[in-house]
Amino acid sequence: MAKWEETEDVEGDRKTFVPLENNPEVFTALLHKLGVAPTLGFYDILSLDDQDLLAFIPRPCFAVLATIPAEAYAAARAVDSAVDMPIYDGSGASEPVIWFRQTIGHACGTIGALHAVSNGGAKAFITPDSDLDKLLKAAVPLKPKDRASLLYNSAELEAAHSTAAQMGDSVAPLPSEENYNHFIAFVRGDDGHLWELEGGVDGPIDRGVLGEADDALSEKALQLGIRPFLEKATSAANETINFSVVALAPALD
Repeated sequence: MAKWEETEDVEGDRKTFVPLENNPEVFTALLHKLGVAPTLGFYDILSLDDQDLLAFIPRPCFAVLATIPAEAYAAARAVDSAVDMPIYDGSGASEPVIWFRQTIGHACGTIGALHAVSNGGAKAFITPDSDLDKLLKAAVPLKPKDRASLLYNSAELEAAHSTAAQMGDSVAPLPSEENYNHFIAFVRGDDGHLWELEGGVDGPIDRGVLGEADDALSEKALQLGIRPFLEKATSAANETINFSVVALAPALD
């Protein structure tokens, strides 16, 4: 896997956020603060296999956002040939998904939430002229490096993250503390493919074609995306891993 040239990551000078808890209320609050309609939010996924539990998630599901411990994540990436790709340099409205390179420390949760809401059907819930709407309109024509700088310098994104970071059931860690988790978003792109989006790799990863009726939580999407990733992580780590998964979907009536 190639490495980005981290021009912003000068030792002692890198912007660092307080890590977010993978909690549906936290991520929903973050999106609403940025200007997403209150009719869209995140929901806990209690099982990736039990259809009765999956039935509690509103549909369509636009994105699945998972957090995985760093060691298990690294083990899964080590055996994942999909990350051996050229550094992505796409831009423009014709991209099937918009992808953000992460240069802000501990911001992987916020980047994951942005990937979830900025692609596919979730885009329709972004309020016109909101902070997020303006941010995305500015980001679309930019190359990945300039998109990263746009996020890095966004006061609105930093303020929304700061508000969300104070929520949750656990004590928010300090920005200086080590972060032990990675966030990965799986979304249905405008091209009908399942895309894996994470700001710490070299670009968006195409995980395959979905059926016309498949959303991000369909059986096919689960088979192409989060399930095999977790299987790789568990097998490579040679132990059961703790992970958390949430879904982005319309509000329940």
